[in-house]
Amino acid sequence: MLEIPVLTDQRIIDCLAAEYGLAVVSVEFLPLGADINTAVYRIAADNGERYFLKLRRGDFSPASVEIPDFVHHHGMTHVIPSIPTRRGALSASLPPYAVILYPFIAGVNGFEKSLTDCQWIEFGAALKQFHLTEFPGALTAAIPREQFSPHSRSQARLFLKHAAKKSYADPIAAETADFLRSKSMQIRGLVVLAERLALKLKASSLKFILCHGDIHAWNLLITPEDDFYIVDWDTLILAPKERDLMFIGCGLGGSCFTPLEEETFFYQGYGATDLDPVGMAYYRFERIVEDIAAFSEQIFGSDEGGEDKRQALEYLKSNFKTGGAIELAYQSSGRIDQ
Repeated sequence: MLEIPVLTDQRIIDCLAAEYGLAVVSVEFLPLGADINTAVYRIAADNGERYFLKLRRGDFSPASVEIPDFVHHHGMTHVIPSIPTRRGALSASLPPYAVILYPFIAGVNGFEKSLTDCQWIEFGAALKQFHLTEFPGALTAAIPREQFSPHSRSQARLFLKHAAKKSYADPIAAETADFLRSKSMQIRGLVVLAERLALKLKASSLKFILCHGDIHAWNLLITPEDDFYIVDWDTLILAPKERDLMFIGCGLGGSCFTPLEEETFFYQGYGATDLDPVGMAYYRFERIVEDIAAFSEQIFGSDEGGEDKRQALEYLKSNFKTGGAIELAYQSSGRIDQ
């Protein structure tokens, strides 16, 4: 979220005092991230410590804090657990938000500072550790299971239809509609291809594991000391391992290495594994369709959030650039029978 939510600092201060026993000195909104349902702040307390506060609006799954807490306490050092409340809970409530508090760790994402070759290897080893972890059933019971849902594909078609027929007074919405019209044939082709691949995967027998679900460079926090952490666990899903591994080598790992170099270093750490080409292609194309649908919804669905809308449009357009996600998805899917 780039724009400050309609929420007073005093409400935040009162919540942190009641739930965490903190005497807050300052509250600083941080305009970070593409999720309009998530606001983040830097908190300074009178104990001299700084904290990272995450406010999550809408759907909040307790697993998004329980799973990283579990793996951290089972030796996965590249995960930051949330700070418990005075009652021992891993989150609190400040309606309409869930409140999650972390220690503040200074750093940048993986697009601002790329992982080194050694860090890529370490990243691969960390993700393999996560994929091999056995979780208690109580922790995973409420986590969604991959259904290869047509929802995003249907939404993308709907927004194409609206863009072709409607006019918009909002300049960002109007620009988005123009862009969708200019790319309509290409988008329809992406939707059809994702549907075909989804049907193939539904008929397959791929093993499901717990996946992070959104493990790209924006969700890697790299510190000035060159430590790194996997963050943002809101998209946990039980799915084939390709749900996570599709991000490796598809242009979402930063800008330091080529996709082939990313894969080479990552799999040194992750280890040899059989990748289903249909699964890899499906998740790469479906992710693009999801972006088109989600960013279009953000732009057309509300009159609020000018800066967030502008960012959404830029992210939408980036998929179509030379060397972008669409081009790389087609390159990587050359081995499959579409």
